[in-house]
Amino acid sequence: MRETHTAVVLFVGDRAYKVKKPLDMGFLDYTTVAARRAACEREVALNRRFAPDVYLGVGEIRSPDTDVPEPVVVMRRMPTERRLSQLVRGGATVDDVLRAVARLLAMRHADAPRSPEVAEQGTRNALSSRWEASFTHVRALAGDSPVPDGVEEVELLVHRYLAGREQLFDTRIEQGRVVDGHGDLLTEDIFCLDDGPRVLDCLEFDDHLRYVDGLDDAAFLAMDLEQLGAPEAAAFFLAQYSEYSGDPAPPSLWHHYVAYRAFVRAKVSLIQARQGAPGAQVAARRLVMTALRHLRTSAVGLTLVGGLPGSGKSTLSGALADRLGVTLLSSDRLRKELAGIPAEESAAAGYGEGLYTPEWTAKTYAALLERASALLSAGESVVLDATWSHAGQREAAQRTAERTSADLVALHCQVPDDVSAARLNTRGPGASDAHVDVATAMAAAEPPWAEAVTVDTSGPLEAAVVQALAAVRPYGTGQAPVFRRPYMEPD
Repeated sequence: MRETHTAVVLFVGDRAYKVKKPLDMGFLDYTTVAARRAACEREVALNRRFAPDVYLGVGEIRSPDTDVPEPVVVMRRMPTERRLSQLVRGGATVDDVLRAVARLLAMRHADAPRSPEVAEQGTRNALSSRWEASFTHVRALAGDSPVPDGVEEVELLVHRYLAGREQLFDTRIEQGRVVDGHGDLLTEDIFCLDDGPRVLDCLEFDDHLRYVDGLDDAAFLAMDLEQLGAPEAAAFFLAQYSEYSGDPAPPSLWHHYVAYRAFVRAKVSLIQARQGAPGAQVAARRLVMTALRHLRTSAVGLTLVGGLPGSGKSTLSGALADRLGVTLLSSDRLRKELAGIPAEESAAAGYGEGLYTPEWTAKTYAALLERASALLSAGESVVLDATWSHAGQREAAQRTAERTSADLVALHCQVPDDVSAARLNTRGPGASDAHVDVATAMAAAEPPWAEAVTVDTSGPLEAAVVQALAAVRPYGTGQAPVFRRPYMEPD
């Protein structure tokens, strides 16, 4: 026998029989035989999409003292030793299995029917409502006891992410990313057979909870793999799913959905704790912290990297963007793009002349922040490489961050004058046209930048990157690893 919070599964010979518990849990009501029968029939129909040869149909258990038989889901019994959770716990290599599951899931998502009703569940407001329902339920389960540590910060970070990302979720709907999916993808319910994986036990009690973004669906399994101590496998699976589904989602959305799934699972663990399940309370606390780590990592950031010519700001910007896996925008390159000339072509001029007049500079910074705003609204964090030598430019960046609910971090690169002069005198052609005289004139006009974190860029690059990362990722090990999206050929 195996028990879940909503059912009991009996294993007899080569069959498994699943009986629904006669419970009313708010989000489901199985208190009548008719409701349990409908749920069994629905479970068989839905799960045949993923494992048609496993779900054999709906049977009955008859008792001499009842007039109405109890419905049961009848399944082919799967070999326990081929359960994905056991393989992961045993240290087996599961890349091929995860690749096959990712492919199967992407195929089912591609075939899944779309409709306005399904799409509605992919809106930002629908996701917000699901989060709010979970927050309410977790507080109710806690009763007079404190909620698990971290729940308040989880709620704060969820609200901040969703506030600035309406365009992201609208775009996901336009791309057809919201599907009738699995809804409960766990390693315990995946069996790795020689002829391919069998994915069991999809969510059947509420269609709206199964109408999800495909990435949200995949994130449940990634979360579960992480809980088994296999974060690399989790990241690999999400990358494989993104590749098979051709999904260009920003990593921030991956992290947000993993966090959502961890919090949902924490809620389930709290339910199990109230039913007396051993270790469920500890599991709930661990899952809340998992949600918190991923939400901290999913936070969309706008990082300004500024400084005088020769300060190493462009080198640091590139290294930081690469380390974080985020988009880099350069004022030097954008300025020349707006002028219609190649980035490497010289447009050298005196201070405030040519392409460097106040008018050209204002145009460049406006375009820079416009592009950044679009990326931030789409869930992409951005590093902006520019001098940021005027307070008005910094204030405009602050407004962009506030409008998109992005975390603003300002880094001011500083080096001794002789170091910057040596760099400017020895560097070859590039996007920047500044020379020593320009740098000197800019230094004389540069106002204080009190809100910026000063980064010493006179030494090794890695030392400067470490300083920058400390400011941009302040939680350190309290954040999840950065996911890397797979390379995709352009359409």
